[in-house]
Amino acid sequence: MQLHFSPSMRSITISSSNGFIDLMKIKVAARHISYRTLFHTILILAFLLPFVFILTALVTLEGVNKCSSFDCLGRRLGPRLLGRVDDSGQRLVKDFYKILNQVNTEEIPDGLKLPDSFSQLVSEMKNNQYDARTFAFMLRGMMEKLEREIRESKFAELMNKHFAASSIPKGIHCLSLHLTDEYSSNAHARRQLPSPELLPVLSNNSYHHFVLSTDNILAASVVVTSAVQSSLKPEKIVFHVITDKKTYAGMHSWFALNPVSPAIVEVKGVHQFDWLTRENVPVLEAIENHNGIRNYYHGNHVAGANLFDTTPRTFASKLQARSPKYISLLNHLRIYLPELFPNLDKVVFLDDDVVVQRDLSPLWEIDLGGKVNGAVETCKGEDEWVMSKHFRTYFNFSHPLIAKNLDPDECAWAYGMNIFDLQAWRKTNIRETYHSWLKENLKSNLTMWKLGTLPPALIAFKGHVHPIDASWHMLGLGYQNKTNIESVKKAAVIHYNGQSKPWLQIGFEHLRPFWTNYVNYSNDFIRNCHMLES
Repeated sequence: MQLHFSPSMRSITISSSNGFIDLMKIKVAARHISYRTLFHTILILAFLLPFVFILTALVTLEGVNKCSSFDCLGRRLGPRLLGRVDDSGQRLVKDFYKILNQVNTEEIPDGLKLPDSFSQLVSEMKNNQYDARTFAFMLRGMMEKLEREIRESKFAELMNKHFAASSIPKGIHCLSLHLTDEYSSNAHARRQLPSPELLPVLSNNSYHHFVLSTDNILAASVVVTSAVQSSLKPEKIVFHVITDKKTYAGMHSWFALNPVSPAIVEVKGVHQFDWLTRENVPVLEAIENHNGIRNYYHGNHVAGANLFDTTPRTFASKLQARSPKYISLLNHLRIYLPELFPNLDKVVFLDDDVVVQRDLSPLWEIDLGGKVNGAVETCKGEDEWVMSKHFRTYFNFSHPLIAKNLDPDECAWAYGMNIFDLQAWRKTNIRETYHSWLKENLKSNLTMWKLGTLPPALIAFKGHVHPIDASWHMLGLGYQNKTNIESVKKAAVIHYNGQSKPWLQIGFEHLRPFWTNYVNYSNDFIRNCHMLES
């Protein structure tokens, strides 16, 4: 290194020893600096610059990340001043990403033993000194194994929930047996319902007639009790409870021994309706006796299903569609209301999994505008589970008949709480249309739709539905765990549609009290069947 002073002492040049490369030039002002100061500056620079170059070389060789003491400050700042920054960490991350991408596209080696936990993985890494590629394969294998186990557990949970929803709880079965026994041994349990002097009321259109079709005695008691207690005019209420032959004695006993006066209750079995013959319901007879249909609803729900190509949500929907209740005559009975009640003009049909919380008498004052069915539409909400359903939700639009006759964007509506104008209904061909489409779906091996009684009703009632305010009927309490409690309190009728019925153990705990409020747990039959208030 050499120092060169200009003749005028106005500039100093620091160059390499061969004189070809100038490292630094310093211009000296004419007046404001003395020669002594200049000389000291030159000495300092000549002393410090070699150290700067040496430290820069050391940082380049060793890396700045290993330096932590105060005397390393120059080693940290030097490379930055000269534009040299250590990027070894970034290179390591890029190399690891490259390995992960390669491992993601390759098959996991046969015989690769996967650890059972992360701590075991770390232990094996230390003991066996695995390289990054082997580590990546093991990590991928562990994650895929965990995903498979979670998926299998989810499907198993859905299957167990389906079986729980399809079964009859021990307490409800016990209640039916005890009440049936009471019917045979207690004359009061067999008394006529209603009493002879009230029989004309059953066809009196000045009363508010409700129809309930069910084989669940406890659920029926809740529907009737909640409707009567919520009514401003309970003396105007007439309930027509329809059940099957095996449940008739128990259902009759319950309402004979537990009257809901001043309301009137009639209990009839399907075997007591002269109109319900095989000739009038041939399609339903075929559905109940067709081996393929019975296997679909009662058979192995997993056999033939490719669970790897099915999401848990899709699988849950398919399971719900295969509930045995969908081939029960009781579930299809509402399509025959004009024939079953030929003297009535208007009825409100209620499902057995509803609770009435408000007076429903204003429903009879709604002008349906010549329509048959007053129902809540289910396409006007943001909730995709409950209130965002169109025809595409229920029908297979790849089927040519469906694609030709239906609009996938047409709004769906709900069963469960409907006001039916039977006079207007009798002027239509709704029942014939319902039967016709059931036959077509049966011939197509259930490829047109899967879910129960609502899809054929959506077709049969097409053009005959009058939308009513959504506050009359709130749905989803049987499968919507996040249901807003305040909205539940405000609804006129709440509907536990879905698998999680309030009388089942899989029912949602925070929603069950709205139903149990109307269960009389002090009743001897309920206590003897060990139904405890939850």
